[in-house]
Amino acid sequence: MNMETAAGPRDRRDSRWDEHRRARREQLVDATLAAVGRHGAGVGMEEIAAAAGTSKTVVYRHFADRSELYVAVCARVADQLTRKLREAMGSSAHPRQMVTAAVETYLAFIEADPEVYRFVVSHALTDRPGDLVADGTDPISSLSDLVGDEVGALVAAALTHAGQDTAAAAPWGHGVIGLVRAAADWWLRADRPMPRADLATHLTDLAWTGLRGVVTPEPTHPGPSTPAPASPMEEA
Repeated sequence: MNMETAAGPRDRRDSRWDEHRRARREQLVDATLAAVGRHGAGVGMEEIAAAAGTSKTVVYRHFADRSELYVAVCARVADQLTRKLREAMGSSAHPRQMVTAAVETYLAFIEADPEVYRFVVSHALTDRPGDLVADGTDPISSLSDLVGDEVGALVAAALTHAGQDTAAAAPWGHGVIGLVRAAADWWLRADRPMPRADLATHLTDLAWTGLRGVVTPEPTHPGPSTPAPASPMEEA
């Protein structure tokens, strides 16, 4: 018997089974998010299984443990937020408007479903405090890294346009994201003591003041009536 021919049907069956498992894992992530919305960030595995219409035993057939399910949920949330941020930052060519859009989008995302955000940042469902994913990275830190890279790229583009060194773009980008995330965490813990729009304005003003100061080139020797050249970060 030709081994290649014999392997064909088995490979197709394996492929179909892999697709079924992938789809089932996605359904269980959907059920987890629904359970979080219904029961809050402290949801347990029994509530998650009930939302999926199954048992914990079945859930564990598709996820090795609670930590693996948690990481899958984090990956879903990270993908959604990163996509929204990229769309927002790409909606304008003006740097300040990009920063404003990114801050507003981040805050709107967590305000739309604060329990899901609390679930993600609290490392809910992990079997051990501070559990990491298989490759040794914290999924939430990875999300912050992704967003920080996006903002860093924006700053680098502005620095390039201004004819300046871009070496500082990455730390500035990640610094801005750290600022927004810390303030957003406080905002939720304090039960949103100010409207989201006000918080977005305050954070944008603070971030923009710093960024504008570091990317605006100092005038070399402007004459008495010669204004300093405008930075692209000021054109917004």
